[in-house]
Amino acid sequence: MRLLVTGGAGFIGSNYVRHRLAAHSDDGVVVLDKLTYAGRRENLDGLPDERLEFVEGDISDRDAVASAINGCDAVVNFAAESHVDRSIASPGEFITTDVFGAFVLAEAAREAGVRHLQVSTDEVYGSIEDGSFTEDSPIDPSSPYSASKAGADLLVLAFQRTYGADALICRSSNNYGPHQYPEKLIPLCILNAIAGDPVPVYGDGLQVRNWLFVEDNCAAIDAVLERGDAGEVYNAGGPDELPNIEVVRAILELTDRDESLIEYVSDRLGHDRRYSLATSEKLRALGWEPAVRFGPGLARTVDWYRDNAQWWEPIRSGDYRSYYERQYGRALG
Repeated sequence: MRLLVTGGAGFIGSNYVRHRLAAHSDDGVVVLDKLTYAGRRENLDGLPDERLEFVEGDISDRDAVASAINGCDAVVNFAAESHVDRSIASPGEFITTDVFGAFVLAEAAREAGVRHLQVSTDEVYGSIEDGSFTEDSPIDPSSPYSASKAGADLLVLAFQRTYGADALICRSSNNYGPHQYPEKLIPLCILNAIAGDPVPVYGDGLQVRNWLFVEDNCAAIDAVLERGDAGEVYNAGGPDELPNIEVVRAILELTDRDESLIEYVSDRLGHDRRYSLATSEKLRALGWEPAVRFGPGLARTVDWYRDNAQWWEPIRSGDYRSYYERQYGRALG
């Protein structure tokens, strides 16, 4: 197969490209990515040039998408603005990329007659006090980010039902692992702890998240792409659920730091209290189960950041430091 992977230079997208090329030795991948702050060409370093084509472009650009999809057998869409804090500050950018961009991709995939897999998130379901969300749970997004992802999901399903498009969705729990931009909880805390900087924790730190190692999510996406049914939603739930403060404490232990680095900051607007995603029986029927528990996965993630300073050192300077100061009210270091 020849796949178009949009957003393939980002965190989950680049991990998926690595997974796909390793698991399918005859496949080729076209990556379409506009290289925003979180999409980095370096995330694809070391991959075979003869099987990987990189195109810098925007999924909301019809011409760029039409050119990139030409000759491809399927499209997997990771391209999205994805940080909740940024969506609260600049919601319009999220609507443009996450909703209109998803529409452009849906149109292009339908016209090309190829499979279209939309990669989504548990955040479209909102917060839940008890139990876990299933594919039958109502969509109830809380932030501009999750609302934009929900809008994209609804468009994809509408294209399947209206036009008979070969389109489907995979939603996952919170991902963590290598190459994640350090605005998200786990890489932010890892890098701050390594540097001995304050580790910010929103509110009381008791927000609960369901964690999925990124390589497990890539395997789930591959199973859905290969064997999933058009018009279906598949939930890939993580094997472990923890409050944020326990995640932070585990990171401090793995980096040989103590809890004096923890700094509680004002809670995020509209912050969901708990996410919990039940792994789909439909996905299990495709042969997928998460393989990495949170403890070993977090240790592997800390080791990757510790061993790859050349990847993150440029990020922690310049624009990132300015963003951090605006977000948390203090400078790094």
